[in-house]
Amino acid sequence: MGKLINIGSLCIDRVYKVPKIAAQGETVTSPSWATFSGGKGLNQSIAAAKAGASVEHVGCIGSDGDSLIAELGKAGISSGFVKIGSAASGHAVIQVDEEGRNSIVISAGANRELDNELIQDAVLRLESNDWLLLQNETNGIAEAIELAAQEGKQVAINIAPADERMFDYPLTKVALLIVNELEAMALSSQPSPKLAFDWLINAYTEIDIVLTLGEEGVWFYRAKDSVRKGMGSFNIVAADETAAGDSFIGYLMAMLVAGKDLHESITLASAAGALATTKPGAVDSIPSLDAVKTLAGEQDLETLDI
Repeated sequence: MGKLINIGSLCIDRVYKVPKIAAQGETVTSPSWATFSGGKGLNQSIAAAKAGASVEHVGCIGSDGDSLIAELGKAGISSGFVKIGSAASGHAVIQVDEEGRNSIVISAGANRELDNELIQDAVLRLESNDWLLLQNETNGIAEAIELAAQEGKQVAINIAPADERMFDYPLTKVALLIVNELEAMALSSQPSPKLAFDWLINAYTEIDIVLTLGEEGVWFYRAKDSVRKGMGSFNIVAADETAAGDSFIGYLMAMLVAGKDLHESITLASAAGALATTKPGAVDSIPSLDAVKTLAGEQDLETLDI
């Protein structure tokens, strides 16, 4: 079994409960708020570790990031590859409405202070059965993809959040592209998830593609046999969407590291993402492997050709 090396963000999340997500020019009152550890990178690393993977997290925090290091330690993930930068740790301001839907503003902070040596050391630690995981909340993403490709290593990238930098990434050199519907539409410049999915498959025929659709489920393309499938979602009562996608990705990567098929991996990942919506916060909402297996065993997801 291989390991997962995640070059990813670490953030301090400030989560505000609101009756509704504030619209442009609108002020809303929050009856309660709390601080959690988060960041897509941290969330995904912890989810992968909870799913049973051996995980190394690579990143950068500020001098205020002790709580983030502590979260890695609690999950059994080494913090030896997390450096302290000159900026404050990245942070997010998150609104969560009464339906569990969220709106997030991110300040990158130290997450954009990764140096070339840190990235190079991470890639060179990859062995034949390992995976490198990337998100779009740090710097050095294109460089990591290029170096991993030169070394013949497997790379998965979650284009989240979508921004202009993604158009410069050598995505044909990754093995797996993971996006949600908004990220897929932004990357493809297409007006709907279905058109975006079609465009991505035509643009990246040699790589696997996973497109998550929230409560509508997930679509995936498996490059080795050109299979296109859609799967539904698990029936749960959502309280907070924060980290649902990250739980999905962490579990997905853990299954792939363990040598599971993409289809089988997505089933467990979908259960993890669903369970994450039933609790508030980011890291605190990531479910255990036992809970994920229980939900996956209780409900069958329909698989369709798309």
